[in-house]
Amino acid sequence: MGAGHDHGHGANEAAQSKGLRIRLAIAFAITFSIVIIQAVGAWITGSLALFTDAAHAITDASGLLVALIAAHLMHRPADSRRTWGFRRIEVIAALGQATLLLVVGTYAAIEGVRRLFHPPEVPANELLIIGILGLVANLCAIGVLASSRGANFNMRAAFLEVLNDALGSLGIIVAAILIATTGFYRADALAALLIALLIVPRALRLIRETLAVLMEFTPEGLDLDEVRRHIEDLDHVLEVHDMHASTVATGLPRLTAHIVLSEACFTDGHAAEILLQVRTCVAEHFDVSIKHSTFQLETPAIAAHDRCEVDPAG
Repeated sequence: MGAGHDHGHGANEAAQSKGLRIRLAIAFAITFSIVIIQAVGAWITGSLALFTDAAHAITDASGLLVALIAAHLMHRPADSRRTWGFRRIEVIAALGQATLLLVVGTYAAIEGVRRLFHPPEVPANELLIIGILGLVANLCAIGVLASSRGANFNMRAAFLEVLNDALGSLGIIVAAILIATTGFYRADALAALLIALLIVPRALRLIRETLAVLMEFTPEGLDLDEVRRHIEDLDHVLEVHDMHASTVATGLPRLTAHIVLSEACFTDGHAAEILLQVRTCVAEHFDVSIKHSTFQLETPAIAAHDRCEVDPAG
């Protein structure tokens, strides 16, 4: 029964992974076409908004390519040297994408402010056509990635990049209409600032979340003090110490702890029963389900010895 369950789970995970890779490949092809269109358009028109969106699209395309590579690597099997395989590469890829977005957004903000004071002339018709083409292409990419955006950090970063680029294309269209109808050339700089406003906060948020994983902070939504109290409420549990929780990758939180039991538990068979209760507890009782847990069961004497090694003076 156990072997059958594991096989089914593995086949399902492989199918999901293949589906994600196909979506990423399609989104990459679409986004790369946007890069070419907008780069040519920025060169022809001299539009800052179009240049910024083109730079953003380059970031999107490179990010999607990295995401596609990461999607392949993260499901490579674990071995004795890489016990978690390449699962965490999706976090690293998302951090890289967010950093690139932050750089592009910062540049757009600085240059946009400068152009507010010295707005160059920008041809509205060409800007409008390229903005519409970019928006249509981005909407197609959004449709491809939307259903998988919650799969992991990597897919979320890719979706946010394409979504932001679509909003940027919409800003370019509005700017082109304003320039064509009113001659208000500062609309181009304002559109660039809008794109920067869309990029920077989301990039900062994603950087914070991915760094929290890499720094091995406690998974968001998991209260370790509550977990400790819940375990210590179990019969025969005297103390819980050295508790650590972190996230390996999306959907893979882990927990380790030392649990001190009464001496009798190690002679009457209760230790194994308590271990099963604790593992079931952390997997099912809390909002964050932890199925990868490691617990060291100790007698009071072992716990006292550990404390002496940590603090010999105590």
